Amino acid sequence: MTKSMSFVVGVIAVLMLLHAAYSTIQYRALLKITEDEFSGPPFEVLLELALVLVLSLFAGLTVPGNFRSILPDSDENRVVSLPANMNFMIFNHRGKAFSTETGLKLN
Repeated sequence: MTKSMSFVVGVIAVLMLLHAAYSTIQYRALLKITEDEFSGPPFEVLLELALVLVLSLFAGLTVPGNFRSILPDSDENRVVSLPANMNFMIFNHRGKAFSTETGLKLN
């Protein structure tokens, strides 16, 4: 399937989601008129939401493009080279703002 067709499937999924929300709001308004208690959306809305989930997952996975493999030895994928000895790596982070001495004794 082409990217544009997948994009159309995504737009249809969003429109179906809006329709499911509108149908649920109408259903709740009908329940208020008939003075019934709301126990959940109707079964048709749940089916529509399940279809929206499948369509949006499909569109979300196909619209950005094809997955490409990441080769660890490729030069174009190399962002930073890490040192060979990973035991003594030090990172700057927000935790350094806290005092290292807590004054607690372990006895």
